[in-house]
Amino acid sequence: MNTDKRGWAVLLLAHGAPEHVEDIPEFLRHIRGGRPAPEAMVREIARRYELIGGGSPLGRLTEQQARALEARLGVPAFVGMRHWHPFIAETIAALPAGLDRLAVISLAPHTSYKSADLYMEQLDAALAELAEPQPCLSFTEDWHDHPLLIQAFAEKIRIGLQQSRDHEGADPPVILTAHSVPQSTISGGDPYEARARETAALVAAAAGLKDWRMAFQSQGMTPGPWIGPTVESQIDELAALGHRRVFIAPIGFLCDNAEILYDVDIRFREYAQARGMELDRAESLNDSPLLIEALASLVEQAHHKDTKDTKHTKSL
Repeated sequence: MNTDKRGWAVLLLAHGAPEHVEDIPEFLRHIRGGRPAPEAMVREIARRYELIGGGSPLGRLTEQQARALEARLGVPAFVGMRHWHPFIAETIAALPAGLDRLAVISLAPHTSYKSADLYMEQLDAALAELAEPQPCLSFTEDWHDHPLLIQAFAEKIRIGLQQSRDHEGADPPVILTAHSVPQSTISGGDPYEARARETAALVAAAAGLKDWRMAFQSQGMTPGPWIGPTVESQIDELAALGHRRVFIAPIGFLCDNAEILYDVDIRFREYAQARGMELDRAESLNDSPLLIEALASLVEQAHHKDTKDTKHTKSL
């Protein structure tokens, strides 16, 4: 950032995930608005977390992203989680005095309106507890088509495919995935699905993919339909076509988490093997230099945006 950086800071927002199995009941209670989760759900989530080492690396990796961004920009970078520590309110309460501007970035690059509103509600409630004057916010919630983000995903796919090619040098078919959401969310006009599909198309073009398809993973345990197609249905189709390898590239997540380490690396791999297929996947972005450059670009755009007369500048 080549302009005056005094009074600026960055806040990265993420969903949050427990680092220890014993934290799962409280984590689920928070997601469910204070209602305890059914015991069967707690046991199943705990089983999955045990299989990936006892906890999610999401918090640690998000902190790594913040530290890399801080080093790149020369401004403080903080992390706030919606459903786990450090909660957004905890981070806001600990902000240093004298901040004029806070560049807030959702680490779900094609977040839904509902999620964005929930982040803003928590931010507003936390800021209301601060003494005046409050820092002005620039909230970037949608950056699903940012060129550097697309390049970052494409780079990981190209590297992964190079390692996954069969003996004849042919690439396996690729399934690009994003987290599913309830169908009712999309039916209500939310752009999440369209944004995720646009990201997938842009990444496929940048990576030069010839045989690819989009699927939605990690459907919830709640009643009602969730958007698809599912990854399992796409594996079934590819197996029926005679494919013996498949490559998965999650383009809806910026770092390793339970949805990748369990759903992809364990459940989908076992599902593919049961159908005579081998499954590989692209590495997660984690602290990819291209991802950090994308985040830095978003902060610099916010820094140059005039926010003098507006408390919240929302990037739609």
